[in-house]
Amino acid sequence: MSHPDALSELFLGRSLGRIQVPRFLRAAGLRLTTLAERYGVLADESVSDVTWVSDAGDRREAVLMKDARVRYNPAEKQALPDSRVRALCPPSMAPAIMVQLQLDHLGGITYACQEHELGMFVATRGGARRMVA
Repeated sequence: MSHPDALSELFLGRSLGRIQVPRFLRAAGLRLTTLAERYGVLADESVSDVTWVSDAGDRREAVLMKDARVRYNPAEKQALPDSRVRALCPPSMAPAIMVQLQLDHLGGITYACQEHELGMFVATRGGARRMVA
């Protein structure tokens, strides 16, 4: 498998960790940057969600983040459309299973990232779908 041509580079939020999930995704051929890689290991816990979402938008990256609660925080929720970011929120489960689910639905995820509408999406066993706040 390799990174789909139509899929933006990926940026992983802190909720997906620094090691295990990135390693699995890279082993599958996906191109990504973690929060710790971009801001440094010591700084990654203090960078606000609004800041890193904005930075990901400036780089035209699709965001993978497990913390779907961002949709309930007004400033963070507004940062997604302001930054023109597509956020993908995998369900909480063991890292290897979560990554496999993402890979199984990579076509749907790629399609979601190409939609003209911005928003948050989740990949479940049923496929990729838009999340409603």
